[in-house]
Amino acid sequence: MKQIRVMLVDDSPVFISILESAIEKEPNMQVAGKANNGLDALDMALKLKPDVIICDVQMPKMSGIEFLKRLLQKYQVPVVVVSSTPGVTLTALNNGAVDFIAKPAATEPRAEFIQRVITTINTAASSNMGAKMAVRKEQKPPSAAGPLLRAPSDFVVAIGASTGGTDAILAVVRDLPENFPGTVVTQHMPAGFTAMYAARLNKECKMKVDEAKDGMRLQPGQIILAAGEHQMRLLRDSQGFFVSSKKGPKVNGHIPSVEVLFESVADVAKNRSIGVILTGMGADGADGLLTMRKAGAFTIGQDQKTSVVYGMPMMAFNKGAVTKQMPLDQITAELIRQVNAVR
Repeated sequence: MKQIRVMLVDDSPVFISILESAIEKEPNMQVAGKANNGLDALDMALKLKPDVIICDVQMPKMSGIEFLKRLLQKYQVPVVVVSSTPGVTLTALNNGAVDFIAKPAATEPRAEFIQRVITTINTAASSNMGAKMAVRKEQKPPSAAGPLLRAPSDFVVAIGASTGGTDAILAVVRDLPENFPGTVVTQHMPAGFTAMYAARLNKECKMKVDEAKDGMRLQPGQIILAAGEHQMRLLRDSQGFFVSSKKGPKVNGHIPSVEVLFESVADVAKNRSIGVILTGMGADGADGLLTMRKAGAFTIGQDQKTSVVYGMPMMAFNKGAVTKQMPLDQITAELIRQVNAVR
């Protein structure tokens, strides 16, 4: 068995010790090196060439963000940042980090945090860094689809993603026109982080982007992003679509869960919807997308070449849930084409 060589970068000896102890207990992992600041870490990473780097964001001599920028110019390795600050974390993801681990709350059992770390390392080790670097480049507008000719108010687009999804979602929704049908999005992300991500999307998109609040109405030209630690469902009454956003159990190990969103869209929107499943590890959303397709929805799956992690899209494709599989940079145009074809 080839071991995953992990490099640890953090200025806290205690935190390094906790991570090292956990990694060394895993038969498929080993600690390849340790550094307590970004400057030393840069030299060490280029010499050791680890498979995955776990990196703090706030460090002496060189910040984690600057470390990322310099490192990825020379060595494209999956970097997982550890932080409790949403804004800094999103900046790290935007600068090439493949994933993040939120620092544990005081009430979180250590065993649960360690399991999150191990799972994230395994995911990062299987990630496609070529796709991660490519999606960071500016995407061209979806000119191939032409303008949006129709904007049906009784139509919904649902998007789900996990690892690599912050970049992928932005690539899909950034150039959707301001009168595009209401869109609901679930990205695996903890509480606090989703509000910051929604704000970032709102700055870069033509559509208005909001973090979900229970009872919020979904309007054309609006994107609603599932809130961390809440399950978001689409509901419908005589006035149209709205969302439920409530705390509850995890589904497929996640809250928010793509499965929950897709199943609800299939139930209330049926063939008046499009489902899109993007990059991510695991199978969350695969069954829900199949339910959407069986209900008459058009469904899209991101292809392997452009996925940072081809897990969720692969599982959906293998189940027969995907009407059309395609590269990330073609999905926006396809969405506009499909909406223009709605009758």
